[in-house]
Amino acid sequence: MQYVLISSCLLGNPVRYDGRGVPHGDAVLARWRDEGRVVPVCPEVAGGMPVPRPPAEIEAGKRAADVLASGARVIAVTGQDVTVPFVQGAHAALALARQHGIRIAVLKEGSPSCGSGYVYDGHFAGRRLPGVGVTAQLLTRAGVRVFSEKQWADAQAWLAQLEAQNVG
Repeated sequence: MQYVLISSCLLGNPVRYDGRGVPHGDAVLARWRDEGRVVPVCPEVAGGMPVPRPPAEIEAGKRAADVLASGARVIAVTGQDVTVPFVQGAHAALALARQHGIRIAVLKEGSPSCGSGYVYDGHFAGRRLPGVGVTAQLLTRAGVRVFSEKQWADAQAWLAQLEAQNVG
């Protein structure tokens, strides 16, 4: 059975920066939970960040790949450099994926850790830019396919393909 890495906040766990969860009632997620496939992760908590915590964004004009290459920072709205826990959390998520042989993840869109389609622009003004978070970048590099919580059907289709390959 193929396990799926899921952002802990999507399971309703109160681990987001604002101390809340964002539970999803999607039928695909419910089935995966019933099947015992779900492996929860909050990279920011795994990296040592508290709950709640100040919002953070990848610095303006930079990308997650720059953060991983030590060429950019993740900055909290307070001005604090929180790059180290973001990178440590990304590596913790990757270690968890490797431990369970995970090749698929559904992560929280927009997060500077987990975003897979967009992140915020680094100015704390609510402006979105196409891009990925630090954890999504690291997982993708390692061959884990990352989806957002808006792509459950696509994630299920990918999971079915993975399992079909393993059968043959």
